[in-house]
Amino acid sequence: MSLTDDPVTAVPAPDPSLVAELRSELPDHVVLTDPDVVEGYRYDWSHDLAAGRPVAVVRAEDAEQVQAAVRWAARHGVPVVPRGAGSGLSGGSTAVEGGLVLSLERMRAIDIDTDCQVAVVEPGALNREVKLAAAEHGLWYPPDPSSYEICSIGGNVATNAGGLCCVKYGVTTDYVLGLDVVLADGRLVTLGGRRIKDVAGLSLLKLFVGSEGTLGVVTRATLRLVPTPPVASTLVATFADVDAAARAVVAIRRTLRPSMLELMDRASINAVEDHRSMGLDRTAGALLVAQSDAPGAARAEEVAVVEAACTAAGATEVFSTDDPDEGELFVEARRVAFPAIQARGDLMLEDVGVPVPRLPELLALIADVAARHAVEIPVVAHAGDGNTHPIIVFDAADADSSARAQAAFADVMAAAIELGGTITGEHGVGRAKKAALPDQLGDDVMDLNRRIKAALDPDGILNPGAVLDLG
Repeated sequence: MSLTDDPVTAVPAPDPSLVAELRSELPDHVVLTDPDVVEGYRYDWSHDLAAGRPVAVVRAEDAEQVQAAVRWAARHGVPVVPRGAGSGLSGGSTAVEGGLVLSLERMRAIDIDTDCQVAVVEPGALNREVKLAAAEHGLWYPPDPSSYEICSIGGNVATNAGGLCCVKYGVTTDYVLGLDVVLADGRLVTLGGRRIKDVAGLSLLKLFVGSEGTLGVVTRATLRLVPTPPVASTLVATFADVDAAARAVVAIRRTLRPSMLELMDRASINAVEDHRSMGLDRTAGALLVAQSDAPGAARAEEVAVVEAACTAAGATEVFSTDDPDEGELFVEARRVAFPAIQARGDLMLEDVGVPVPRLPELLALIADVAARHAVEIPVVAHAGDGNTHPIIVFDAADADSSARAQAAFADVMAAAIELGGTITGEHGVGRAKKAALPDQLGDDVMDLNRRIKAALDPDGILNPGAVLDLG
């Protein structure tokens, strides 16, 4: 599917002798030019049909090879698109015509420092792998995107990824203590480290988290770990409609911060049941999945608060369990929503967010957008932090369907901005949402963004076409 009507930034293909030069500076097996192999590196999960054809793919094995590739690109003005696992949802790693795809998938090392309670991780390591490595030492890496089993730490850092437990534990940036970054001229810089507190100099470390490969290429991350929390209790509540579920979320968040608070609407519930029967109530207008991992008696108290709020908001059924396996079944149902909905057609995925009290209004506006454009928009949400995932289903082979989907995509972002929200809570701007970014940020803040980009990447070779343009 195409996420944008605008073509991805195109540049003349490098002279073949320049590619030969690149090969001479890197091990032969690292540089890939076979068209069939290169084809697999053109897209991320968004599968933007405007993706260009890279002249080569470099599958770097260490930071020195990343530096060599970027220096070559800088010398010859070749665009560089950094890439992790390719699970991104906003076209952030879409290839550029005649450019270089710089894949970090082979850089997978993980080192757990139990004394400092950190993981020192290369960018290709998967989120799940970091969690498992930490768990061997009684530690936990909290950020948990729904795709945690297949997404990479480098991609998580690039997009400042969130996940299901963010309502209590925060997002990727809250756990990044240090980064090694290759800059646009090939220099390798180290920012931060294993220190918990460090305010020396400007906060450059946080500048690179969420920059989507437009300011530098991350080659190592130092991630804060925390002790493994207690096993959570799970509460599931069904509602006649999403408005009632959203009002329950607002009420819950007035008094506590559960460790999880997720929402599914009727369309997403039924998509999951069609995809894999998990015993969800197909007649429910909405489903909330909440968890509490509070210690001791406080957990029962939190569950009681959530149950009372759901009941007061008109829940048709409320169920709770202390059985972790039973609770995980409901969490898994929420996690498989994306692939389940994908079976219904081509998708455009949003991750718009608003202040929690405005969640009911946002869901109502999304429903209005769906009706006006005659498109199906199932919604799942990290409801506890106001972050929703409206998923527009359409037929990419049908021009009218595609046009209505594009219009709905833009209107959903406009609705979030209207409510004081954001066009992206965790997936990144990429190429899919770039046109709407000025509407959210305004001219002055866009100017600041461009000035920072120009200072760190004056020739604009790092992921051109993503997030913002220099001119």
